[in-house]
Amino acid sequence: MRIALIGASGYVGAKLREEALQRGHHVVAIVRDPSKLPAHDALTTRQADVYDSANVAAAVAGSDVVLSAFSSAGEAEDVQARHVRAYRSIVAGTKHAGINRLVVIGGAGSLFVAPGVQLVDTDEFPAEWKPGARGARDALADLQKETELDWAFVSPPPMLVPGERTGKFKLGGDEVPPMRNGQPASISTGDLAVAVLDEIEKPKHHRQRFSVFAA
Repeated sequence: MRIALIGASGYVGAKLREEALQRGHHVVAIVRDPSKLPAHDALTTRQADVYDSANVAAAVAGSDVVLSAFSSAGEAEDVQARHVRAYRSIVAGTKHAGINRLVVIGGAGSLFVAPGVQLVDTDEFPAEWKPGARGARDALADLQKETELDWAFVSPPPMLVPGERTGKFKLGGDEVPPMRNGQPASISTGDLAVAVLDEIEKPKHHRQRFSVFAA
């Protein structure tokens, strides 16, 4: 497949890129700074402004699927609003390019800890992460109104840690995964990438959010 990967040099994006290339896909890496990426025969790099839908459309054109690992967490200000703005641009650009499938890496903040209560709204959720998490929640709310694209939104558990792939993980729904040994559920970035590429190769979630966590 030809996978347009937005944020291909980031914390999660780098693992997604490695996993896709390892599986033999061609990756169109859409990043702010192409010089950060290593050379690879199956890797095309494109610089694009995710806040400009026409720019996004040109960058993803010709791909089979758009996979976005964009995060506004590194922005200096208006983190929540910029996250929403970027994803509205990504959705519009994906449509304009004539691509039907969009897979978005979201956060754990929009997962529910109880009926009507999302993790981001609890006191336990770190205050410094709340703007980005709320932006991701808003982006999910936008997607849930989307009827044209075949989208999927992937939520990792509260602890997303550096690590390699083991291939051992479970899929969940809209709730925060259960704790293990008194600790919040976790997953490695490597195993998150495995779960996401599995979804891209054999889609099971259509206009739906799902979660993934270590087995």
